[in-house]
Amino acid sequence: MPRRPRSRLLAPAALGLCAVLTLSGCGALTGADDGAAAASDGSPQVVAAFYPLAWATEQVAGDRADVANLTTPGAEPHDLELGIGETAEITDADLVVFESGFQVAVDAAVEENGPSATLDAADVVELIPASEEAEDGHDHSHEGEEHSEEEHSEEGHSDEHSEDEHSEDEHGHSEDDGHSHDEDAAASSGGTLTVRPASEEDHDHGDLDPHFWQDPMRMADLADAVAESLGEIDPEGAGTYADNAAALREELTDLDAAYADGLASCERDLVVVNHGAFGYLGKYGLTFEAITGLTPDAEPTPAARAEIEELARDEGVTTVFSETLASPEAAQSLADDLGVEMSTLDPIEGLSDQTADQDYLSLMRSNLEALQAANGC
Repeated sequence: MPRRPRSRLLAPAALGLCAVLTLSGCGALTGADDGAAAASDGSPQVVAAFYPLAWATEQVAGDRADVANLTTPGAEPHDLELGIGETAEITDADLVVFESGFQVAVDAAVEENGPSATLDAADVVELIPASEEAEDGHDHSHEGEEHSEEEHSEEGHSDEHSEDEHSEDEHGHSEDDGHSHDEDAAASSGGTLTVRPASEEDHDHGDLDPHFWQDPMRMADLADAVAESLGEIDPEGAGTYADNAAALREELTDLDAAYADGLASCERDLVVVNHGAFGYLGKYGLTFEAITGLTPDAEPTPAARAEIEELARDEGVTTVFSETLASPEAAQSLADDLGVEMSTLDPIEGLSDQTADQDYLSLMRSNLEALQAANGC
C-alpha cells in the first residue's frame, strides 16, 4: 500500500504567544485543532525531534499516524529551544523519536516530562566515533597515508574495541541482528572525518558522531525500529508499518548503491566542508575536513584554519562546501583564499526555504552529484 505520510509542523512563535492567550485562541494560531482532530480519530500521535527523524517516521507511519516535527523548516536543529507548546506535545505524544546528545533541550524535555514511549535513535543505530583524530590524538592528514594499513589497525585497536563494546553492551547490537554494516565506519573503507579543534562555541556531542542519516543503511535501521515501536502502540497497524519500513529499506538500499557506484572512481578523495556532518559518507572512500567542527556555528582556531588551507592546496581541492541553515562565511573565506569555487553540500538536518519542495532522498542525490562534480568522479 502506498505510504501517504501525514505530518504537521509545530510553530514555536505561535506556541509562545499561546502562553498569554486563552486556550480557544491557541488553536487558531498553532494548528492545535488539527492535532486534536488527529487524536480524536485514534491515530497514534508521534513527535520527532528534527527533520531526518521526522522524514523516516513519516515514511513508516504512512496515513496511520500523525507525525509532528519539533524543529521548524529553516531552523538550526542544534540550537532548538522548546516553548510551552512543544513541551506539551512531547508530554502528550504516544511516541517521541529523538537522538540523545544532539539536542539538549529535547533530551531534557523527554527526561522531565515522561512521554508514553520514546525511541532514541542512538540506541538503535550504530554510531561511529566523531573523529579518529579526536579519539587517539593522532594527525590523520594525507601526509600519513604512507603508513601501512596494519599500522593504522594497531593504532586504532583499542578504539575499535571501545566502539564495539558501546554498540553491543549499551545498545544491544550484535552480529546476529540482521543488519550488518560490514564494519562500514569511515576508517574501515579508507575514508575519515577530521574535526580539528574549534572555539569554545563548539557543542559537545561526546565521542560519537550523531549525523548517522548521511548513511542510507543506518536510516533503514532507524525505520525498522520506528516500525517496531509504532506496532507496539498500534498493533492493528503493525503489518502496515513493517511493510512500509521494508519498502523504505529497498529505496535506501538503492540510494546506498548509487553512492557506492558514483564515488567508486574519483580523481580526489578530500572534501572540505563547513561542519563535520558528513563523516558517515567516509564509507564510500572519501575523507572530510571540517572547518568549524561538529556544529556549524563554531569558529576554527587560526592554526586549524591554516592547516586545512595547506592540506586543501596540497590535495588540489577545487571546491569548498558551505551548507544550508548556517552562515557561509567560513567556507566562503576559505574558498576565496584558495581561489576555488564554493558550492553547497546539504547536511539534511532540516529543510530551508530553498529546499522546501525536496525531501531526504532528493537531497541525498543532489549531494552525490555535488561530490562527483567537486572530486572528478
